[in-house]
Amino acid sequence: MAIATYTTETIEEVFSGEKTREGGLSNAEAEKRLSLSGPNTITAHTVSWLSILLRQIRSPFIYILVAAAALAFFLGEGSDGVIIIAFVLVNTVISFLQEYHSARSLDLLKRFITARARAKREGEETMLDAATLVPGDVIIVQTGDIIPADVRFIEASGLSINESILSGESAPAAKSAAPQKIAAKDIAGAVNRGFSGTTVTAGRGVGVVVDTGKSTEIGSIATLTVETEHLSAFEDSINLFSRFILKMVTVILVILLLVNLFIKGTTNIIDLLLFAVALAVSIIPEALPVVTTLSLSKGALELARHHVVVKRLSAVEDLGSIEILCTDKTGTLTENLLQVAGMHAKDSLACLRYAALAAGEELRDGHEPADAFDLALYQKMTKSEREAISGYARIASIPFDPTRRRISVVVKKEHAEEAELIARGAPETIIGLSALSKEGAAEILAWVSAEGAAGRRTIAIARGACTHPNSCEKDEKKLAFVGCISFIDPIKMTTKGAIAEAARLGVSIVILTGDGPDVAGTVAHDVGILEDRKHVITEAEFMALAPQAQALAVHEYKVFARMSPAGKYRVIELLSKDSVVGYLGDGINDAPALKIASVGLVVANASDIARDAADVVLLNRSLHVIIGGIKGGRAVFENTVKYLKTTLISSFGNFYTIAIAQLILPYLPMLPIQILLVNLLTDYPMLAIATDTIDPRDIRKPRRYNVRDIVLISIVLGIVSSLFDFIFFAIFRHAAPAVLQTNWFIGSVLTELVLLFAIRTREPFWKAKAPSRWLMVLTATSVLLALGLPFLPFGKSFFKFTTPAWSHIALIIGIVLVYFFVSEAIKLAYYRFWNHNEEVQRHGKHRFISQTTHT
Repeated sequence: MAIATYTTETIEEVFSGEKTREGGLSNAEAEKRLSLSGPNTITAHTVSWLSILLRQIRSPFIYILVAAAALAFFLGEGSDGVIIIAFVLVNTVISFLQEYHSARSLDLLKRFITARARAKREGEETMLDAATLVPGDVIIVQTGDIIPADVRFIEASGLSINESILSGESAPAAKSAAPQKIAAKDIAGAVNRGFSGTTVTAGRGVGVVVDTGKSTEIGSIATLTVETEHLSAFEDSINLFSRFILKMVTVILVILLLVNLFIKGTTNIIDLLLFAVALAVSIIPEALPVVTTLSLSKGALELARHHVVVKRLSAVEDLGSIEILCTDKTGTLTENLLQVAGMHAKDSLACLRYAALAAGEELRDGHEPADAFDLALYQKMTKSEREAISGYARIASIPFDPTRRRISVVVKKEHAEEAELIARGAPETIIGLSALSKEGAAEILAWVSAEGAAGRRTIAIARGACTHPNSCEKDEKKLAFVGCISFIDPIKMTTKGAIAEAARLGVSIVILTGDGPDVAGTVAHDVGILEDRKHVITEAEFMALAPQAQALAVHEYKVFARMSPAGKYRVIELLSKDSVVGYLGDGINDAPALKIASVGLVVANASDIARDAADVVLLNRSLHVIIGGIKGGRAVFENTVKYLKTTLISSFGNFYTIAIAQLILPYLPMLPIQILLVNLLTDYPMLAIATDTIDPRDIRKPRRYNVRDIVLISIVLGIVSSLFDFIFFAIFRHAAPAVLQTNWFIGSVLTELVLLFAIRTREPFWKAKAPSRWLMVLTATSVLLALGLPFLPFGKSFFKFTTPAWSHIALIIGIVLVYFFVSEAIKLAYYRFWNHNEEVQRHGKHRFISQTTHT
């Protein structure tokens, strides 16, 4: 049912609507309803380990590798097939182990459904298994209870409930049994409703069950959380490249076969197919899964050293791609713990003492109260002040009620002759009961208004003589006004610094909170997100917009208040259409948003369900670790792109070279087994890319896999690579086929290896950070093998090499050095042009969004 259900109806109408009565259902009727509604448990689609495993291999790129392996086995090239399958298995196993525990949200949500419930059946109170509750049951709750189902209260005596896990409100909500004049629009406005999973902080209540199981508010969160699946930015980008590579490989093989069959008239079809398979394997970046997995694992290890747990491996790289970081307010930016912020009183100590005496429960030193306001007062007092109030005895009290908007207590100090009446509650109500001049009341209201504008909650206190202890309402006239106290949920120490650093990294911050617009706007202003604290939109205002206007509003507003789980979900869904979105939250009501975001992050004190729905869990309270994670994710991104660019440049170069060489050479320019060896020797050092250093300018802003950028530079430098291949052909064209094949093999390995050192940074190579030690060691090993194998008997017999002349070796090294400097020069010119275009496009996009959101 909707939150507004029964909020405006009378108790009689509630009984009629649920076909029940004050004494509860009969056991027979309850059994009948249980068979219809099902047990009061959360049930939703769960994700099995098999589906997680299948997700790891459900990728076009994996399909390409498996097809290449199958073709290799079919043509008798078993070793090549084994290598490809090994790459696939390593990637699949590591990714599966990382993600195995990411779909356990349902089990954790069940912990918030209480095991037992106090209900009325057959007119008598009885303890029931909470799973057997049905709509129409009448239940009783009191201080400390977790509400077992969604209810409409029919009795409320001093009842207040902590609903922060659903609403985001730090302060407990006072409840009433009276019908509301206006239907509730959100949880905070449902004064006579109670919701499953929330905790009673004070008082006693009786309610009629209106929703159970997955029909409850917490049940709807379960459905959104568990059944939501999303493809991460990383996975989506890899799939784009997979489809591109598949098309490229298909074109290459078709052209190769057509040239040989129809132009050259080749008759040795088996050798041609073997060559085609070898060429396809050399073009397909089969080490990409391992390179990315190693890079992501290294990033996850670095985060673990800072007490950050990464549950979904690809989330490490997604961190670096975040363009918009959405965050809850309560418990994330703030401490979720009220503190006394200020007082407006002639005697501050007396104001604090009387406020504490009028607490929902009697305050005693050594016993912290459950109510957030009372706890703030308790922590504000010194030990001696706590001991002082213990000298007062409470004679009578009227609990807080939303209608009266105050709590009234009668206390008597030890050895005193007269009792005192203390009233504590909403400032407007207490002022109305006090003997104040118009000027005095106006001054107090001005202070309260200023505190409210600053996002603070206020209470007022008044006192007077008590002549009717058993009916203290009669004495609530012409009271002496004591003062006002304001409360604030303090901002965490690390919040401002983390948000400022996020701005320097080009990450936009958006607040999605269940709190009110005044409080949310003030917090956003204080931490540096908003210049105008009034520039806030509520969920009601946002959802009232047309879909097109909503799509514009998510870019215009930085603070969304009074947000429900569905509202947060909608905002992130819209933002994710053109941006990589991270969400930082900690409550149960954050779980669906955490699940749909590209990256879900939670802080240390998050609820269990939020931690389980998230991709990244921060085990300490510092938000700065998120910034470290973003930097680490961008480093992983840059290293993966290095591999992609190097591999694609070589692939394009091979494509151009082979396509043309087939027309001018009467033999294969390189044997199939030699092509596979080139692939092995150049992919081997690529595994060390995960350890490579990153230049600071490469992580200054979020980046995505830009297929156009990578393909363009790959085409340009691929042409350069191909031109240098033809330099080899031109020099050695009159030599024997084995000489050309051997020399081109050496040149191909060396040019691809030096290309990595040119492409690994956008900076000139002499200004860039030095490569990592492992990259240098593995590259040196490949160079030695490429130069040494042609001289060894094994290389001559197995790979069909011929011993190269030393003059040829010197010539090859000279050509490789020239190739390196030419590639470096073209790279610098390309990025100067590309960066200019990128800036123009980005400014144009921002200008368009700005214009459309203000139209």
